[in-house]
Amino acid sequence: MIAAVTAIAAFPLGLLLRSRAHANTTYAIAYLWAFTFQTLYPVLPGFQGPSPDNPFPVGEFPLTYGLVASSVLAVGLVLVEAGHRIGVRRRAHQDSLALETSPAGTPTSRPGRASEA
Repeated sequence: MIAAVTAIAAFPLGLLLRSRAHANTTYAIAYLWAFTFQTLYPVLPGFQGPSPDNPFPVGEFPLTYGLVASSVLAVGLVLVEAGHRIGVRRRAHQDSLALETSPAGTPTSRPGRASEA
């Protein structure tokens, strides 16, 4: 579930949100929401007592699960950063194209401001 959230949300969040902090925070919230439910399902059978079918043996720390979950989080943060860098380049390129297409020597007007004459 955390891998799905990472694959679906991480890169687009970095690409679409202008603020890196907002993109990382939004991704972290989505990741932690999925992580909570993903962890809950394997842990619940352990509350019914020891069984060979439990994914996490009772009394044993699931180190590998933690390592895999941490690596998925790290990959997601890298994807957010990659999306953010590409988004910054795309916005800069679009801004430069907008300046090139404006009439020569005249500044482009900003929406919502009265033009000075």
